[in-house]
Amino acid sequence: MAGRRGEAVEPGGQAGEAAAARRMPAQQRSRERLERILAVASGLIAERGSDLLRMSEVAELAGISIGSLYQYFPDKGAIIRALADRYSAESRRCIEEALAGVRDLDGLLAAFEGLVDQYHAIMLAEPVMRDIWSGMQADKQLMAIELRESRAMGALLAEVMARVHPAIAPDRIAATAFLIWQLGEATMRLAVSLDRAEGDALVAAYKRMTLRELAQP
Repeated sequence: MAGRRGEAVEPGGQAGEAAAARRMPAQQRSRERLERILAVASGLIAERGSDLLRMSEVAELAGISIGSLYQYFPDKGAIIRALADRYSAESRRCIEEALAGVRDLDGLLAAFEGLVDQYHAIMLAEPVMRDIWSGMQADKQLMAIELRESRAMGALLAEVMARVHPAIAPDRIAATAFLIWQLGEATMRLAVSLDRAEGDALVAAYKRMTLRELAQP
């Protein structure tokens, strides 16, 4: 089965995820080696993009054998998905923190607008994150990560919206929140693929549309 941009991966969604983490290190030395692998891969992606990432080069720069690298990651797609999972976890923590104290509409609108601006700034500043998410449509397992996060963060947003709009039906709020989040991911991918002025304008348009919907779902 074809993986991210031409590299082979094992078939099956959950099976592929299991293969991507076939060796979860328990010992400190192994954890340090895993961190070194991901740091090397991240540096190479930032420098040249994921298309040119090579397992042999990752192993060499990480100071391990290619066989040892394969014990951690079966292919480069698995490395990229591990990095994507890390970025998703970091984003989730920021989002949870920003929305945790929201109790009214003004607070919701301010928090959401701030999150959009923060995410856009991170995408512009982080070449690895930008590379990973810009290639989302080429990797079904990356798409699954994005969908999982959109559902989780959509549910969190829906919980806050329900507090702010108690009279609105929960299923309507849930659908709106999920769509807002998924469209936000698509907007960011498009925005960073264009020149800065046009990208900024698209993000501003997304904020206008979503803030109106958050105010009156």
